Formats: sequence, C-alpha cells, structure tokens
Amino acid sequence: MRFVYLDYNATTPLDERVLEAMMPYLKEQYGNPSSIYRFAQNARKAVEDARAKVATLLNASEREIVFTGGGTEANNYAIKGFAFANRHKGNHIITSQIEHHAVLNVCKYLEERHGFEVTYVPVDSYGVVDVDAVREAIRDDTILITIMHANNETGVLQPVEEIAKLAKERGICFHTDAIQVAGKMRVDVQALGVDLLSISAHKFYGPKGVGALFIRKGVRIDPLIHGGHQEMGKRAGTENVAGIVGLAEAFALAHEGMEEEWEREKRLRDKLERGILERIPDVIVNGHPEKRLANTLNIVVKYVEGEAMLLSMDVEGICASSGSACTSGSLEPSHVLTAMGIPHELAHGSLRFSLGRFTTEEDIDYVLDVLPKVVERLREISPYGVGKEELERAAEYSSRRRQVH
Repeated sequence: MRFVYLDYNATTPLDERVLEAMMPYLKEQYGNPSSIYRFAQNARKAVEDARAKVATLLNASEREIVFTGGGTEANNYAIKGFAFANRHKGNHIITSQIEHHAVLNVCKYLEERHGFEVTYVPVDSYGVVDVDAVREAIRDDTILITIMHANNETGVLQPVEEIAKLAKERGICFHTDAIQVAGKMRVDVQALGVDLLSISAHKFYGPKGVGALFIRKGVRIDPLIHGGHQEMGKRAGTENVAGIVGLAEAFALAHEGMEEEWEREKRLRDKLERGILERIPDVIVNGHPEKRLANTLNIVVKYVEGEAMLLSMDVEGICASSGSACTSGSLEPSHVLTAMGIPHELAHGSLRFSLGRFTTEEDIDYVLDVLPKVVERLREISPYGVGKEELERAAEYSSRRRQVH
C-alpha cells in the first residue's frame, strides 16, 4: 500500500542533514553551555552560532533571538510576558477569532485569571482579518495586538505589515505567530515591522520541542520561566543544545531554493484542488484563492463527516487532517471555519491537505484516485444529506460564496 503524507502543517519529518548536525551534541559534545571550562564552551559556541544564523535569516540582531521549548512556549512567552511587564500601561489586548489555540487560550487565560480585556476581531468569508476592525478595536489602554502571519488551517496570509504599521502609529506592541510561515517563505522582521515573532523548528524539517522568539530591542517582557540566567536572563533552564543546533540548521536549509520549492508545492496543490473539484461534486474551497500558503488546501465536502473521510483515507495510506492537529479529537467544528461564516454542518465536513518537500506528483494522483471513491461510499451512508434544514443552509452558504467570488 502506498503511503502519502499530506499533513505538513501539523509537523514535518526531520531532515537527515539536520539530524547529522545535531548528533555531536547528543553524543560527544554533551557539555552544559553555562559551564566555564573549554569542553562546555563548545556547546556554548554551538548555541551562539545557531542564534547568529537565525538572527541573520530573520534580519534581526543576535540579542533579539531567544530560544524556547517550541512554538507554543514562544507564543505564551510573547503574550504573557509582554502583558505582565506592561500592565501599568493598560490591560487591553486585541487578537483575531482565527488564531491558533496557542494564542487564543493564552488570551482567555489572561481574561479569566488576570482581569485583562481581550477583543477578538472578525475575519471575512475568505478568512482574512479585517484591518478596519482592528483599528476600531484599539483603545487608549490597548497594549498588545497579536495576529498570526498565516492561518494553520486555511493557509490564508494575513495583512501583518498593515496591522504592524497601525500598531506602531498608536504606540502598541505587535506580535505575530509566524509558525506556519517560517521555512515556507522569507520572514524579515524589519520589513514586517513586528515587535515579537514566534517560530517553531518542527514546521520546517527540524526537531520537535524547540522554537524561537524574536523580541525587538527595547521591548519590555517578563520571563515566562524563572531560574538561572540562560538566554540573556530571558528564559531559564539549560539550553537544548542539539535542538537549537537543529532549528538553526533546518531554518537555513529551508531557505535554500525556497522560492522554487514554493512554486513546486503550489503547482501540486493546484493540481490537487482542480482534480478534487472536477471529480467530486458539492465541494467548497475554503480560504483566499491567492493570498494563502502555496502548500495548503482546505476544503469542505458536503454531506460527509470529515473524520470519516480521514479514517477512510488512513486505511488507504493517506495522512491528512480536518483542521489543527492540536484540536484533533474535538467534537466541535473548526473555530476558523465557523469564524469565516461556514455553517456547522459544512464545517464538520472539512479536510486540510498540506504539502511539503517530499510530496510528489504520484502522491497527488493517488489521492485523486482514492478520495472520490471514499466520498462516494460515505455519501451513500451519510445522514448529512437527509435533513431539509441542513440542505437549505448549505445551499444558502454556497450561494453567498459564489456571489463573493
């Protein structure tokens, strides 16, 4: 049976070259970077070389890069750290309704446990954050705006530069979760105008459990983890030397031929999209037709449960998802799709295909052979096509989409 992995937005395989770069620090060079003897200083040099490499690729300075235990920690550090350090200036935060739960749940925590006020701005039917809504949500006590660079479910790119400019004009700190963008397209913190930016190694063929946070010079932020003086006093704990080396190596490798890889993945994704629309009736493509990551396709297949399709494809060796890997197992429809105005009964039939470095033309052909058969079989036994009310709501939504397009 063929194995086809189309869930690269959930995680990516570790690049063999990255593993090779990490191995010395998992075996021979095991010194603690905080120790002063020569053996340990080999590890210290590896960490600082990695920091310099990441800083260069992000167009930042070395002291603006702090290594973390992953993307979720980076987001937590950015939002909590800034909120707690700057509460004397205000207690209002702005975010969007389509953020990853690593941002949404942090904001809810600050609301429920620490009395911060959070405004969750809407998106349009394409899943793009409304800049005017952000502008209107700003108050005198707004201290932080956090909007993702690209959505993990739909791949839709957000107007980060425009929002960052707006934030700067009002003297407000701006954070972006760039975890789905880093490694797929070039990220320049100066061009974007952001103050805080999160990345995660396992999204670009690096190891799991390591990430980084860009903190612009002059931005005041409280440590999330207290202890020693590692990471310039901003993140306590002995550094994950091998992981940090792996992150930097993977990030550098992702930039080699990045534009060519973007075009290759876009061509394969577009072939997959066209093939599905041609072979399966009653399918809706979610997200913006152009302003999205080249590797991401999110669809709704009417009258079929997304989980049933995933399980059926899994039997055929195909890995995909119905949304974020962090919410798998939830009975609720995607908060991203419902924020876009997609009815619950349609959102339950969503699929996300995310392509990557090792996706081939043959993989796409295989999916286009298997998926139509899966949908046809499931529709024959599906209860979703029976209810008159569900059909009417689905038809109404489809009509609105056609008018928008």
